[in-house]
Amino acid sequence: MSFAQQNITSGANPGTDPIKVMVVDDAVVIRGLLTRWLDTDPGLKVVGSHRNGKLAVDDIEKSNPDVVVLDIEMPEMDGMTALPLMLAKKRDLVVIMASTLTRRNAEISLKALSLGASDYVPKPESTSEVTTSVDFRRELIEKVKALGARARRMRGPVRTMRAETNAGRTASQAPVGRLATTATPLRGAAVPAAAKPAFKLRPYSAIRPRILAIGSSTGGPQALQQVMKDVGTAMHDIPVVITQHMPPTFTAILAEHVGKAALRPSKEGADGDVLQPGHIYVAPGGKHMILEKDGGAVKIRLTDDAPVNFCKPAVDPLFDSVAKIYGSATLGLILTGMGHDGANGVKTIAAGGGSIVTQDEASSVVWGMPGAAANTGMCSDVLPLSEIGPKVVRVLKGNAR
Repeated sequence: MSFAQQNITSGANPGTDPIKVMVVDDAVVIRGLLTRWLDTDPGLKVVGSHRNGKLAVDDIEKSNPDVVVLDIEMPEMDGMTALPLMLAKKRDLVVIMASTLTRRNAEISLKALSLGASDYVPKPESTSEVTTSVDFRRELIEKVKALGARARRMRGPVRTMRAETNAGRTASQAPVGRLATTATPLRGAAVPAAAKPAFKLRPYSAIRPRILAIGSSTGGPQALQQVMKDVGTAMHDIPVVITQHMPPTFTAILAEHVGKAALRPSKEGADGDVLQPGHIYVAPGGKHMILEKDGGAVKIRLTDDAPVNFCKPAVDPLFDSVAKIYGSATLGLILTGMGHDGANGVKTIAAGGGSIVTQDEASSVVWGMPGAAANTGMCSDVLPLSEIGPKVVRVLKGNAR
């Protein structure tokens, strides 16, 4: 069982109210099916079910959901029209877009993220496939619970994942080494000193990086675009390899978006591609992407091996292969995402002498992957998203301070 499943599918915490969910889909069969799935989980409660965006918008204030699962294509008012109207009525509303795996819907889903949607879930093409898809059901429930729980936490006093653990440590149990206390609260709230996380950090490698490897999941598309925009031309002489948990079609579009943000050539990695400096390569959905040395060149290999950490593509295989080739000249990033994929790869990079920067909790949509990475004690920094790109630029220039 994955980190995400252990922490998300176990139901609501004792004494807490279920997360309130609204389902919006014009297909009565799909709408009913999703409602039954969500209502079956003790940590969730469906408070509204509507056939179009207009009905949903009109009901937001009355039903007051924490999370809305929103279809894209609907009569009278589609999901993209409804999205900003919903967010205007409830600023902290979590909206998860649900769309089939077409290029058009993938484009719309990624655009929705830039307009305030929290995430998306790809729907199988047909009703029968939706009915029988265990993966779709699991992903839907995991994301509703993870994102809904985070939204609730953000409404109250700012807390961090490690606050309880750190508060309970004695002086002799405190982590050894340089400590990170870099959490940035949302919406300007102050973080009490006792609630700040403390992590053991490693020094950056003295070797200038020759590759940048990035892993991300939930919230990753937005985070990747910001980091790539901030790093920009500073990556002109090194390749960048990215594993983002995404299905096929979505990863091709993501590659286009991050390339535009960075003003660098960007594509899905293809088997046999030779890494070129200044180019960005995104692991294609449904395949693991790893690197192999071929004489003086480094090539991409795509594998159809079993999922790793329930993910395909997965971060760990990419990071392991990067560390094997580049060693102490590796710079890795772990950005927002559910689960713990990448944590083992972080250890591998550190063992090879490379450096890792991970995103902090306050700026993460979900602090599963970066939290797991931070808690390995193998990272060189735990930073807010806004500080990661500038830090990468300094490290690429040989100045990690």
